[in-house]
Amino acid sequence: MVYFLGVICVILLFFISLIHIYWAFGGTLWVDAVIPTKKADEKAMSPPKFLTFLVALLLGCFALIYAEKIELFRLSYFSDWIKDCGIHFVASIFILRAIGEFNYVGFFKKIRTTQFAKNDTNYFSPLCLFLGVVGLLIGMVL
Repeated sequence: MVYFLGVICVILLFFISLIHIYWAFGGTLWVDAVIPTKKADEKAMSPPKFLTFLVALLLGCFALIYAEKIELFRLSYFSDWIKDCGIHFVASIFILRAIGEFNYVGFFKKIRTTQFAKNDTNYFSPLCLFLGVVGLLIGMVL
């Protein structure tokens, strides 16, 4: 069961990475729904394309860490302790993202009425919590 959840995480992370690559190269689909907003249309941040591409690369690396740990495939470059530390580190990042920074993102955010806040509450934070909890389970079981 944990292996199956790990495969789902790998697929989700690769897909999210591809979406970030699309945005980094100028794509606009869903962009307004995923950037935190202060009020109705006032963005809390405007991430540069380079940073969006960096996030895409990190998400792709996170997918590789999950895939390595569940042994979906094996690269000979990583020792077991690096995979163990990596999966716990990545899972912690996702759990911290789910908790949030107490203003715009996460379960404990103050701003809750914008479209982003609703999407974050319904989709983004639960997804991060899922990725984090499954990562911890993978780290403990496999």
